[in-house]
Amino acid sequence: MAKHRRGRINDEVVKEISAILREVKDPRVSSAFISVTAAEVTPDLKYAKIYYSLLTGDEKEVSKGLASSSGYIRRCLAQSLNLRITPELTFVRDGSIAHGAHISELLHKIEQDKPKTEDEGAEENEDA
Repeated sequence: MAKHRRGRINDEVVKEISAILREVKDPRVSSAFISVTAAEVTPDLKYAKIYYSLLTGDEKEVSKGLASSSGYIRRCLAQSLNLRITPELTFVRDGSIAHGAHISELLHKIEQDKPKTEDEGAEENEDA
């Protein structure tokens, strides 16, 4: 039962923090395009890791901006979620989207470099 509840809380935290990040006035955060990919709340709900992906902006500056505005984000989260304890937020950069894009580029490059003789040989076998 606890896993289902934590899963729902994780989903709600992701949704709410995504909305809250649009309202943050810190220029390090507001000027960057940040996407919240996941949230991981501890079983006692005291701590939460927020995984984010960064598409534009300086990585170090955005990290500092998120750390400095975590109190404001936590306060807004407490107002929007009805939890007894609002977790302390830790922001962690998620490189999975960038890694996936890199893998996609490699696969696309392999597809372009594939010799045409293999394709022509397959067509000749189908005709026979």
